[in-house]
Amino acid sequence: MTSRITASTGAAYARILGVGGYRPTRVVPNSEIVELIDSSDEWIQERSGIRSRRWAGPGESVVEMSVAAAGKALAHAGIEPEQVGFVLLATVSHPYQTPSAAAEVSHRLGTSNAPAMDISAACAGFCYGVSLANDMVRGGSARYVVVIGCERLSDFTDHFDRSTAFLFGDGAGAVVIGPSEEPAIGPTVWGAQGEHAKLITQRHSWVDVREHLADFPTLTMQGQSVFRWAVWQMAPVAQQALDAAGVRAEDLDAFIPHQANMRIIDAMTKALKLPEHVPVARDIAETGNTSAASIPLAMERMLATGEAPSGGLALTIGFGAGLVYAAQVLVLP
Repeated sequence: MTSRITASTGAAYARILGVGGYRPTRVVPNSEIVELIDSSDEWIQERSGIRSRRWAGPGESVVEMSVAAAGKALAHAGIEPEQVGFVLLATVSHPYQTPSAAAEVSHRLGTSNAPAMDISAACAGFCYGVSLANDMVRGGSARYVVVIGCERLSDFTDHFDRSTAFLFGDGAGAVVIGPSEEPAIGPTVWGAQGEHAKLITQRHSWVDVREHLADFPTLTMQGQSVFRWAVWQMAPVAQQALDAAGVRAEDLDAFIPHQANMRIIDAMTKALKLPEHVPVARDIAETGNTSAASIPLAMERMLATGEAPSGGLALTIGFGAGLVYAAQVLVLP
């Protein structure tokens, strides 16, 4: 008689238990950007809503910023590093193809050799990580999962490109996800539209660089096309996440979209018909577009300032290069 495999079992539900963030020391106002792109502070603010951003310096690598943010999230959750069962790190700006940044972060955190991997889902990476961690906790493969979004995009920015030089910033945000007695992370609505891959991409491949056919592969973006895609296609995705969670817009205590562009955030808020009492994250004004880090950084700020309540319902949505997207409703830590 063939023996049966024993299946792992996990928690009934999962939730975010703690959040933490790291913002680099250096503040870069628009005045440092404008000369290289023949622009003005007014033009940048009108186009993006950005007044300043943070750029990382020495001692602020993707790994170091991730460790700092994750350490704060663990402390907030009251979870010891050795209790962590998995480390997920969403990033597109770790400068090494391999090994993963997550493996080093797991070691630096002191997680007793917890498994770890990087997630390459650009600006949707954090929401991808939340969904994966939710399934891990409920499936029994990990009891506590650290999910980090971290970027050092200043390294991959063409500072002479008038369409992108002012957009990107650096930083890290992290959450700890663990067991819950009641539903606290809604179903994820996610997908990928690879037919639009060229809208946000590296200018060149690493092979081109190796063969001396190209300079360092900075990021390029077809801004108007991405803007239209985000405004017209992502609001319906956000609404689908609300519907899947059985939540109405008026039930929300916060809307925390990816901090891509203030005009996109405003347009999505209008399309969702969010009531005025629902606070909307606009961290982009002082942080810029930090890709995978933008949602957890904005979440941490909203909780720290009291703009959003602990235990409140938040709608999150990330979207970006791929083109990829993910949205879910969750209970704030």
